[in-house]
Amino acid sequence: MSDALHDPGTGTPGPPATPVLSATGLTVRFGGRPALADVSLDFPRGRIVALIGPSGSGKTTLLRALCRMNELIPAAVTTGSVRFEGAELYAPEVDPAEVRRRIGVVLRESALFPGSIFHNVAFGPRASGFAGDLHALAEEVLAAVGLWAEVGGDLDLPASALSAGQRRRLCIARTLAVRPRVLLLDEPASALDPVAAARIESLIHSLAGDVAVVVATSDLRLAARVSDVTAHLDRGELVECGPTGTVFTNPRSKRTEAYLTGRIP
Repeated sequence: MSDALHDPGTGTPGPPATPVLSATGLTVRFGGRPALADVSLDFPRGRIVALIGPSGSGKTTLLRALCRMNELIPAAVTTGSVRFEGAELYAPEVDPAEVRRRIGVVLRESALFPGSIFHNVAFGPRASGFAGDLHALAEEVLAAVGLWAEVGGDLDLPASALSAGQRRRLCIARTLAVRPRVLLLDEPASALDPVAAARIESLIHSLAGDVAVVVATSDLRLAARVSDVTAHLDRGELVECGPTGTVFTNPRSKRTEAYLTGRIP
């Protein structure tokens, strides 16, 4: 795991980055079938970690395990450890709802709530007992994702009226509204046109200074452009993890090299 604590893209040691989230021996089974096998990985504060690998490699399962969402699936059994700022997230006394507030996740299939832009942004803070100015908070997070200027500040606009890229960014804004310390993004730019995808990439870069960002993606170009650290998963196993520049240009694992060059049979 120490490979993740290097300067991005250089492969040379840099100042230590404190992990805000750490998985150790994390294993997830669905009905006895392992979907994630003994994964140990650190997620440093202020860095962007990309999870790459083919479909079925365990990327989304890992994201869901980091925020205790797999337990919403009756057949799922999770073992191992996930520590957030030193606290064990799978301890019996830990409230999963609180975990999902501190660790925000936007899954590929995330859908907006019916109703207005404001309703979507305000739902989470209201449920969490936020007592501040909801309209000011909405402006803040919508500005952070670049939507405030685009919608002209019209918070009553139906969320369904937004474009696909705008809806994806609204899902992220909705998650940011509850002030997560970690943001998990599953295929954030999939099925978007190049302009919308570029806006998502720019947004990911802008968020990294405030939160740890984990991006699961099948788009190798996106992973190479946005991440500091890349972890390659295959068949539920962590094959390799290191500075993105090193993983993409000089991978240690032959399996990673084969995946990056498209030589997997």
